[in-house]
Amino acid sequence: MLNEAIEALLNKPQDPPGVAEPADGAYVDATFGRGGHTRLLLSRLSPRGRVTAFDKDPAAIAEAQTIADPRFAIRHQGFRHLRELPPASADGLLMDLGVSSPQIDDPTRGFSFRFDGPLDMRMDTTRGQSVAQWLATAETKAIAEVIRDYGEERFAGPIAKAIVARRQERGPVSSTAELAQLVADTVKTREPGQNPATRTFQALRIFINAELEELQEALEASLDVLQPGGRLVVISFHSLEDRIVKQFIAQHSREVYDRRAPFAEPKPMKLRALDRIKPSAVEVAANPRARSAIMRVAVRTAA
Repeated sequence: MLNEAIEALLNKPQDPPGVAEPADGAYVDATFGRGGHTRLLLSRLSPRGRVTAFDKDPAAIAEAQTIADPRFAIRHQGFRHLRELPPASADGLLMDLGVSSPQIDDPTRGFSFRFDGPLDMRMDTTRGQSVAQWLATAETKAIAEVIRDYGEERFAGPIAKAIVARRQERGPVSSTAELAQLVADTVKTREPGQNPATRTFQALRIFINAELEELQEALEASLDVLQPGGRLVVISFHSLEDRIVKQFIAQHSREVYDRRAPFAEPKPMKLRALDRIKPSAVEVAANPRARSAIMRVAVRTAA
């Protein structure tokens, strides 16, 4: 939903061929990735426009250095650091959540069970604990809670026990292939077409990067960073993310009454929900990974 996201962010449809009406304003790409959204956004902005991007991944930062545009700035930080931007400084804020295709397709990052590689999964490889390091010491209960809560995996308990048993017998799991095989040997039934390790890999990645906690912080920060009329555009790829985004927009899209002071003026709403968009059949056919994407759009009110 590349074009749809930028159109929603700018509140402006794509110009017809041969017509150029560039937009002004300051925008934030909170998840730079490999820069697809940022590059398209820059192409739609006037010389007065600017884009600030965030990303934790050193590979994304290296890619950002190839953009020689004075209107663009990159910050090697997760998007929880949005709060450091000046209040009411952004005309639009985009979050494209989850792991990127280049990260998935790089075996050395450990995000995918399709390739054998080190069991890492860190978005920022310069800091923090890898999945392998965490699994080497975590207790069965903690592992089961992570896999159940972040992967919605009904076999979380047996998988956690298998991981710990393997650690006690032959040493900790250290590669993606080892973990995928262990889960496959433990989970005897699974939805057609889904690898048995899908939910476990998702859960461990979300946990090790504190993705849901960071998303909640970033959404709260967006209320301060967006100026009135500014657009919030969030693309999510699984139900846990989308639920947080949906509930956040709903929470701030209504007036709040103080039950202790029933005659007091209500606190005005801070957002207004605008749209919920799914990828087109054409996009899903070209990129099957887009099939689960949901884009939610809201606007910051004048409150």
